[in-house]
Amino acid sequence: MSNDVIVGLGSNINPINNINKAVQIITERFSDIQTSRLIKTAPIGFKDQDHFYNGAVRFKTDLSATALKKILLKLEDQLGRIRTENKNGPRTIDLDILVWNGEIIDPDVKERHFLQASIQELAPEFSKKF
Repeated sequence: MSNDVIVGLGSNINPINNINKAVQIITERFSDIQTSRLIKTAPIGFKDQDHFYNGAVRFKTDLSATALKKILLKLEDQLGRIRTENKNGPRTIDLDILVWNGEIIDPDVKERHFLQASIQELAPEFSKKF
């Protein structure tokens, strides 16, 4: 079975380069890739840092959500993500599964308009779900 997934992308450390690298690696691994435009956003929670660039990719995968999450965590590590106690701190890349087979699974989507905009760009049918 092929799963339809939308993964959020975010970065505020060399953001364009790191997001492009993440998209390139995802494109090499998965099929039917669609990418949203990038949106520049102010930091949330921890304000003393650079602005973020955020977007999303939509693709198909035969992996389970758990297996995909592990791959995304490895990709974050590969791109130099350092995890700290400050979950809102600066990062080279942040990759989160936002939508899985038509269901919004990341609770941040309800609160963050830039996530909603990226999802709507890739899946216009979601405009009624926010």
